Amino acid sequence: MPKKIDKIFLISFLALLISGLTIFFSASLGIYANDKAKFTSIIFNQLFFGLAAGLVACFITSKVNYRVWRKYSFYIFVFSALAAALVFIPGVGVSHGGATRWIYIGTLSFQPLEFLKIGFIIYFAAWISGIKDKIKTFKYGLLPFFVLIGIVGVILLNQPDTDSFIILFLTGLAMFLIGGGKWRHVFLVGGISVLCVGALLFVRPYLLARVTTFLNPADNALTSGYQIQQSLIAVGSGEMFGRGLGQSIQKFKFLPESIGDAIFAVAAEEFGFIGAVIIILLFLFFASRGLKIATMSADSFGGLLVAGIVILITIQSFINIAAMIGVIPLSGSPLIFFSQGGTALFFTLAEIGIILNVSKYRRLVNK
Repeated sequence: MPKKIDKIFLISFLALLISGLTIFFSASLGIYANDKAKFTSIIFNQLFFGLAAGLVACFITSKVNYRVWRKYSFYIFVFSALAAALVFIPGVGVSHGGATRWIYIGTLSFQPLEFLKIGFIIYFAAWISGIKDKIKTFKYGLLPFFVLIGIVGVILLNQPDTDSFIILFLTGLAMFLIGGGKWRHVFLVGGISVLCVGALLFVRPYLLARVTTFLNPADNALTSGYQIQQSLIAVGSGEMFGRGLGQSIQKFKFLPESIGDAIFAVAAEEFGFIGAVIIILLFLFFASRGLKIATMSADSFGGLLVAGIVILITIQSFINIAAMIGVIPLSGSPLIFFSQGGTALFFTLAEIGIILNVSKYRRLVNK
């Protein structure tokens, strides 16, 4: 019999969503000061196509028995992969900043990558739960993982979207391990991936430039290192308690992508070290409760599905935070629940609904 949704997880999710919207509106003031029409468009897209439509999707997916996703997992993955590949069709896909990742429907933009993320997780969770102990073998475990991640890689690396591919790769590898994959196979995949990353650095100069800038940010302070320099200034300016909500200076003229990749820097400037730590703790709380739901799931598919979604959101968010404070090279990964992106918010909220539905069928174990 279905139980009530996990209220602790719901609280953790709402805390992140409310915090994210608060910071987003504050960061958007930098846009408002320079272009009021653009500000109106951004707010409308985020609230209507991201938040409102996403909450409806969250409600619907929380009511749909999660086992339905397993039944149609193959078709969902194929359809999501085809949708992501539509960006390569001239006249359909739209390029921006050297990348082709968007589809425009009238005046609305849609990023099919977000659909591909959940499509991959659903199908891989279904595959792992279906083969059970065979995942320890090369034929049924490691080989299918290579095939699936290879399909995703062909699509994403040609857009190009290296950051999203790395995030999905790490998510898939974590699911593989949780599902019972051998550590020996994980190390093998890790070794191969290191070689592949090394090759990418040489064939894609912008990736090598990121690493070079990361190692010597001061040498490129006005060019490739400008964003990380301004981000670090914003974070440092916040000191312990921050300038106060809406009081960021960097977001007005200096910080690129203040409502996108760099929104964590705005949060740190306005709420200081304490506020930045609270955001990190909220994500850790969200992740720990989500993984708890995964361990309490009634079956392996539900557990892997929840684990995949939670790991995806957490990895992407911490990559963004780490990049903004100079711990890793800059990436184009947005901060989930905080950064601009109607498509990303919509699919994230739909994924939250799936987790809430799985939580209804949890086994009776100690909370």
